[in-house]
Amino acid sequence: MAGVWRDFITAVIDAVRRRDEAALSDERRRAVDRLADEKIREEKEKRPPEST
Repeated sequence: MAGVWRDFITAVIDAVRRRDEAALSDERRRAVDRLADEKIREEKEKRPPEST
């Protein structure tokens, strides 16, 4: 019986841990996207548009 509870608790902890890892991964991806957008905006402000 103890083995069943151990397996259950292990499965719950693994499920929570995977969800946390996915949330961290998503947050990292959003942070990189925000940084890229900020850098692009800064570069556009530095360089005037080229006239054709």
